[in-house]
Amino acid sequence: MINFNGVIQDSDLQLTVSNRSFLYGDGVFETLKIVNNKILFFEDHYFRLMASMRIVRMEIPMTFTMEYLEEQIMKLVGLLAIKDAARVRFTVFRNEGGFYLPNDNSISFVIQAAKLENIRYKIPKIQFEVDLYKDFIVPRQLLSTLKTANKITHVTASIFAKENQLDSTLLINETKNVIEAANGNLFMLMGNKLITPPISEGCLNGIMRKQIISLAKQIDSVEVIEAAISPFDLQKADELFITNVIVGIQPITKYRKKEFEVRLANQLLEKLNALIEA
Repeated sequence: MINFNGVIQDSDLQLTVSNRSFLYGDGVFETLKIVNNKILFFEDHYFRLMASMRIVRMEIPMTFTMEYLEEQIMKLVGLLAIKDAARVRFTVFRNEGGFYLPNDNSISFVIQAAKLENIRYKIPKIQFEVDLYKDFIVPRQLLSTLKTANKITHVTASIFAKENQLDSTLLINETKNVIEAANGNLFMLMGNKLITPPISEGCLNGIMRKQIISLAKQIDSVEVIEAAISPFDLQKADELFITNVIVGIQPITKYRKKEFEVRLANQLLEKLNALIEA
């Protein structure tokens, strides 16, 4: 089952070939995690979605209140009986019509949901190897910070990782700084400094990124810094880890010949689980 414009339908709903998300990547989305009948960090997700729609000049319906969207999401996961732990994708796309210039800016939405096995966050893979992806860059622009339906760089980077027996890849911008992983935001521990690229570098304005920055600032021995990361910095790091809402924290254990600790990642994971269970 899916929720299409507020109506629960069979999941084999077919969109037309004129769908603008299909033709032009003319859509934005949020990936959410539900734990114990609650959408984690929902206010942050809601305001990011509203900001994304405004930036790409979509018409925001008057009905799109936070309460309405929550109701639509929970209606679907309730019918699927997966309220304990679920992954949800909320996609908004401009309605069909026109070419590059749409006929209007009205929108439709579709909600998909699937069961997750784990309620608490835990490290999904003990060994996790990455390398740089250099075929394409992520430009330092506002659109790069959004979750849009056009993620072809991340798709090709993920295929590259699979072809090279890697678990993920690290993406770079036009200045050759490392900005994020193909599957989430990047954090680097160097000494007592926890560094993550600023949004101005072109990385995703991640919801879990925001939570980890806040939790890390509670640790007296750690100084949190938003600063550019060069590929040379990676070789000198003590820890590297990736964050996203579904996984939480995924430590990187190997980059090229360098292997990394996972001490801070484990500490932050404990704090993250305490936060969602509070």
